[in-house]
Amino acid sequence: MKIYEKAPAKINLMLDVLHKRPDGYHEVEMIMTMVDLADRLEMSALPRDTIIISSQAGYIPLDEKNLAFQAAKLIKERYDVRSGVYIHLDKKIPVAAGLAGGSSDAAATLRGLNRLWRLGIPDAELMELGAELGSDVPFCVTGGTALATGRGEKLTPLKSPPQCWVILAKLPINVSTSEIYGRLRSEEIQVHPSAVKMQQALENGSFTEVCGELGNVLEDVTLQIHPEVAHLKETMIRLGADGVLMSGSGPTVFGLVSKESKVPRIYNGLRGFCKEVYAVRLLT
Repeated sequence: MKIYEKAPAKINLMLDVLHKRPDGYHEVEMIMTMVDLADRLEMSALPRDTIIISSQAGYIPLDEKNLAFQAAKLIKERYDVRSGVYIHLDKKIPVAAGLAGGSSDAAATLRGLNRLWRLGIPDAELMELGAELGSDVPFCVTGGTALATGRGEKLTPLKSPPQCWVILAKLPINVSTSEIYGRLRSEEIQVHPSAVKMQQALENGSFTEVCGELGNVLEDVTLQIHPEVAHLKETMIRLGADGVLMSGSGPTVFGLVSKESKVPRIYNGLRGFCKEVYAVRLLT
């Protein structure tokens, strides 16, 4: 028996950091949604008690450093599963890109193994498991569009954005999320994006309002270290994207585009200096 799961990428429509918590994490407000760029996982049971991961991508770890491996190990130990699993990970989402590729793989592993081993774990419990693996994993378990608070694990479902095209562009650099948060001084943030206004834009179903409320307080930190990300943003705006923002801690920049006729020009213009460019739809 084989189980297949899709692990979509996520983007942040807004990301605000309120303060650093006593536990070392940051208190955040984020509104996230998913796009149709996805890894695909194939899972099959093994008779011996082991976890084996393979991938066509030669640049990701296939051991305990891999979040899908960690997810499989966690669910096996928590529910005392004695059989093993073979997971093949078909990687499409760029790594270290601010798109939660690893978190989505972990969430897909939890969902897939719940089905493969017929464990009957409800989504709420899978999300609690996911929170042990990473702040973005609970959101990736259910997907959709949501407001995330706390360290990102407290989720409130929201109305999805109006359907549009999303152009994603990742420069050939990797950004460490922990380094970006480590350099952030939340008390020095001058302008905070508004979760309330973004929620209102979503409720109104207004593409223009959504574009107007895009914001990410991590941008300033990442752009100081990697000014080429600022150049990428400027290029995307110049080429005609309606709303442009860095996703997560970067370095991926996304542009929201309402008219399909604009997509080829933006896509081709970015491909001139950026190899990893994707034109996808929102998952709504």
